[in-house]
Amino acid sequence: MTGTSLCQLNCGDDATVKKICAGCCATRRLYEMGFNTGAKLKVVKNDFGPVIVSLLGNKVAIGRGLAEKIMVND
Repeated sequence: MTGTSLCQLNCGDDATVKKICAGCCATRRLYEMGFNTGAKLKVVKNDFGPVIVSLLGNKVAIGRGLAEKIMVND
């Protein structure tokens, strides 16, 4: 995987989803949660445990394994 993953961002960073690098089931699950290509998000928490982002006006917690598969433009 190349680029910046969601796990690499710091608290308070804004980003845009560029690509999902996961299998079919994980990709579909992320799309259903709102992580579509071009979606804008803001990192609320990224210290330990799940990554929490603000997406479409909602706070969403994502495990680190899935967050590694979300490539973003920061």
